[in-house]
Formats: sequence, C-alpha cells, structure tokens
Amino acid sequence: MAREPISGKGRAAAEERKTGYASMGRLTAPPPALNAFVTRDDLSVVFQPIVRIDPFRIFAYEALVRCRVPEFKNPTVLFERAVADGCTGMLGRAIREVAMPLCGPKPIFVNVHPAELQEPWLLRPDDPMFLHDNDVYVEITEAVPFAHFELCHDVLRELRSRARMHLVVDDLGAGYSNLKSIADLEPKVVKIDRGVIVGIKHGSRQQKLVRGIVRLCEDLGAEVVAEGIETADEFRALRDAGIRLAQGYLFARPAFPLPEIDPATFKI
Repeated sequence: MAREPISGKGRAAAEERKTGYASMGRLTAPPPALNAFVTRDDLSVVFQPIVRIDPFRIFAYEALVRCRVPEFKNPTVLFERAVADGCTGMLGRAIREVAMPLCGPKPIFVNVHPAELQEPWLLRPDDPMFLHDNDVYVEITEAVPFAHFELCHDVLRELRSRARMHLVVDDLGAGYSNLKSIADLEPKVVKIDRGVIVGIKHGSRQQKLVRGIVRLCEDLGAEVVAEGIETADEFRALRDAGIRLAQGYLFARPAFPLPEIDPATFKI
C-alpha cells in the first residue's frame, strides 16, 4: 500500500493528534511491546465512506490503518506481527487513539482483530471509542474463527451493551463462513465480502445469492453493507438485490481529510 500521511499538514497534524490524546486523558506513550516494532507516530488513519442508498447520503466512515514503516505497509502484516508479539490489543488501542480525534462527531466503523478479544484492552472505560460522540460500529472479521468463542462472545456482549456501540460481522462469504456465527453474535450490520460482489450482474445467480443474504440478515435484525463496489453496473445489481448500504471505490477511495460525496452529483 502507498504511504499515507494522516493529513497534508504534517507537523500540525501530529500536534493535533497529541492534543487530542491529552485532552481525552489517553496514554501519551506507546506501550513497550508495541514500541519494539512500531511507534504511534508511525501510524496514520484514512477513512472511507459507507453510504446509505435511499435517500443517498453518507451513513458512516470506516477507519483504515496505514503504517509508515516499510515492512508493515500492509495492515495484515502489521497485525500478524502484533499477534506474534502478543500486543494486538495495544495496537488496536493505538489505532483508535489516532482515528477518533480525526473523524470528528461522525459515526465510525473500527476494525477489531479477533485476537484483541482475548486481551484486556478492549473494554477499558477510557478507550477512545467509548468517549466518541456518535455511533461506533466494531467490525469483527467473519473469516477468522475465534479460538476461545465463549470468552470472545462475552466480550462482544459487553461491547454491545455500551451506549452507541454496535457489532459488525465483516467478510461474509470469504474463507471460513459459518452462518451460525451471525445468529450467535447478533450483529447490527453484516458486510458482504468483495468476492461475492465483484462482477455481479442483473438476473445472475450471484445476484440471487445476495438477495438471499439480505433477506436472511434482515430476518436476524441486521443491515447489510456491500463492500468493494467499483462499477456502476455492480451498484445497480446490488441495489436491485435489496442492498441499502454500500462502500467502495465507486463512491470514494480511503483518504484524509474525510471524503465527502455530493448526492446531487452522484446519480446512477
């Protein structure tokens, strides 16, 4: 991935982050285990909008981490190292400390690695997501089975019990796909993996599959996001399959400052 600064104002943005941490009583130095391979100043965050289709408007923003250390420019590699070093919770906390001050009072989706659910960081009352002034959607990938399901389920249940906190099951349709996990976890939102979306056409079996997923999730009380939409044809086929929340390069690439979309100029 390309190296992404937090903002185009360099030092001023760094000072903004530090001020944000201090004003909210956050940790001001990265934990030692995390600092062994990456510092908080190496981390930045970009945001991609999730849009509600009808009426067309931005529903929320997803925060996506970027790292300036060449070895960890791929976020997957960054988290693999954190898992190996036993500091996934520290990394997740550091990312949220960067992301929350930058998104302002907007609804936000934040990614939580399953390994974080087995560390004591996520439920700390001073975590930035619990002090956010709008809804926070916590994304857990459905493609990674939980090693200790009952413990993780208890943590997620506690998260859902907090005001303005919602659970999102990500990557439905990718790799390990256990539909029972959706029923067990009771998510507010389910995100369909890009692999199910790419090349979708009207009248195809693929469109029928998406329509069935939408109906199933709605019956379980969850909204559905189609992610990774890149073309107008994909968008139209998904809209007609019942998708009401959408995300992808068609609308905006991840960026900072927060990308805006003018509904008047987006007509498909």
